[in-house]
Formats: sequence, C-alpha cells, structure tokens
Amino acid sequence: MRIMSPGACVLILGMSLMLPSGMVQGQTINHKLEPYLKSGELPAVAAAVVERGTITEFGAVGTRKLGADIPVTIYDKFHLGSDTKAMTATIAGMMIEEGKLKWDSTLGDVFPELKDSMGKDVEKVTLEQLLSHTSGMRADDANFMELLKNSFDVDGDLNELRYWIVKESVKLPLVAKSGDAWAYNNRGYTIAGAMIEKVSGKPWDELIVERIFEPFQLTTAGLGCQSSLGKIDAPLGHVKQKDGSIKSYMAGPNADNHPVLGPAGIAHLSILDLATWAGWNAGNGMRAPCNIVSPQMVEKIHSPVFTIKSDKPHRPGTPPDGQYAHGWGWVSVDWAPYPLLYHGGSNGKNLAQVWIDKKKDIAIVIMTNISNPKADATLREIAKELYEDATAGY
Repeated sequence: MRIMSPGACVLILGMSLMLPSGMVQGQTINHKLEPYLKSGELPAVAAAVVERGTITEFGAVGTRKLGADIPVTIYDKFHLGSDTKAMTATIAGMMIEEGKLKWDSTLGDVFPELKDSMGKDVEKVTLEQLLSHTSGMRADDANFMELLKNSFDVDGDLNELRYWIVKESVKLPLVAKSGDAWAYNNRGYTIAGAMIEKVSGKPWDELIVERIFEPFQLTTAGLGCQSSLGKIDAPLGHVKQKDGSIKSYMAGPNADNHPVLGPAGIAHLSILDLATWAGWNAGNGMRAPCNIVSPQMVEKIHSPVFTIKSDKPHRPGTPPDGQYAHGWGWVSVDWAPYPLLYHGGSNGKNLAQVWIDKKKDIAIVIMTNISNPKADATLREIAKELYEDATAGY
C-alpha cells in the first residue's frame, strides 16, 4: 500500500472531518430541509455540506416512523444502499496497491479452480469491468434473484455464500461482450467482493469495518438494516403502496437486501459520517486518514469508464445518464457548470445521494427513509439548493 508522506498528512490534519464525539462544526439547515418533508412526502430527511474538508452545514428533520412523534437527529443512522459500492471500489484499490489484485485481474486469475465450469469468455472478465458494470455478465435478473433465495440454504459464512454465488454465476454465458456494454449489476459487485475476499483471506464484511469504518472513525456505520430488531432506534424504511398509503418497515428479513449483497450496498451510517466519507473523496484522498489509498488511486476510482445512455427512466438509487467510473458516476445537471461526481443508493425503502464538485472541493450528502421517484427528485431539489448556496461566492 502506498502511503502519503507524514508531512503531507500533518499539514492537512486540521481540516479532517473526523471530530470527537459530540463536537459538530457548521450551522444547522433544518429550516431549509423542513419544506421538503411535505413537498416530497418524506418521513425524514438529513443533509450536510462539506467545503474544503469542513462541514459547513448540516441538518435532520422529520420522524423515524411516519405517524409517530420520534424526531430524527443528525446522529441517526440512515441506509446507504448502493453508495456502499464506492467503499467496495476503494477496498479493491487497497488490494491493488498492496499487489494482491490488478485492475485487469480476471475471474480466471482469481478463481482458477472454477475455470473448467466457466461459460465462454467468462474467465476473461476483469475486476475493473465488474466495478464499472461493463462485465457483460447477467445482471439483476430472475436467475440472480433465485440464487439469492437459494443461498439461504447454503451452509457457511457470508464469504462462503458469495463464493457459491460466484460458482453458480460463472457457469452462465455472457449476455454482452465484456467492456462493450453497460448494465447496472449488483451480481457483479457481489462477485468483485468475492474476489477481494479470495486475495485478502478475509470476509468483505470484516474488511469494510477494518479498512473504511474504523480508519475514518465512522462510529455510526454498520451493515444491514439501520434499526434494531423490535426497536425504532433509527429511521425506519418506508414504501408508498399502490393505494397511496405509506408503510414503514421494522427491522426484519424484508427491511433490507440479502446480506450476501454487502459489497453492492447494505451499509448504513449517520449524515455526519457520510459527510466525512464524501469530503475525503472531494479532496481526492489528500486529507486524513492518509494511509487508505494514494491520491492517484482515488483519481483512478473516480475516472470514467463508460458513457451511459438510456431511453428509460433510471430507478431511484441507480445511475442516471452520464459516465460511470468505479462505484461513482459523473452526472450533468442544469444547476452546475460541469459534471459532478455522483452516486445514489437505495434498498427500495431508503434513499441516499452523494454529490461532489471536485474542482471546488465541495460535497453534498442527502439521505431519506423512503424511496420512490418523487423522493429521488426531491433529494435532487435539495442538492440544487445546497449547491447553489455553497457556490454563491465563487
């Protein structure tokens, strides 16, 4: 692993977002967020703005459960969904800098014991293609849903279940030539996580805690449903039913995705901890913690691989048209002068968005405990207001 010089880290340590427990900098923006609860039909929403490594604005309004008077706070854990993918890509970057993987490491390289069972050209699929959704492998189709269902009957830890997913998935023929087409693919991220597990000798679930949560001091971060069984100790996920009513989900088997999908998106954390992670990315990894990956690796992770063009509306939590990198995308919006680094995340009941202007070193993070197109559009409206306010002096 390449490590920045100690002097560089000390020079910028004062700008680190990792604050002692209970100490929060910046000013509240609850008054900005309140109107969006009604207009967006959101049970709760939290947001924060990070400028050049400092949280300048933050807020959390609404309730943990619609219809109940349980106010959210800035320390409440919201579900991150597919924004977890950027963390998985960063762990992959660590494996690359440690010499355990390469961007062009193939499934055949990492799983030679499965070569004989692999479909045509599957052994040539690379780590980078899996992380950029350009592998050509079958995506989140009926087969993958069946595998997730059947994996409950497989004995072993989550890493062993992921290996079983790999074994079953590599038998399938590619649906497109690797590198030639883009398809959002949670199967691919699950397989990339299995590659990381194979070369590191540790489960992905242990690695994300050891390599991301702890170094960044993301004290609220965890995996799976953000609330505890039998408790409303975090914002519950919500779904708008066909009849227009909104249903909340207590912790349980239907409150989150299958834990085997960890590398694709089952993390949760507070808005302040998400701001810490986003601010570090906005600064290209030049702020503490300094021993994660090199700034060059952060730049590579952020670098576009494929241009997305679709004639269908994107589902909340999936990338819109633009360019896709590795767990990140580049999106053009009418309220920014150039494309912004972006990713959205959702497990169907929660929604998170991360917007980053790397030129100005500004990050905006927004999370809510409901997911649907209206909520997605509302979070974009919040991002626009916060971005325009943050850049008004430029």
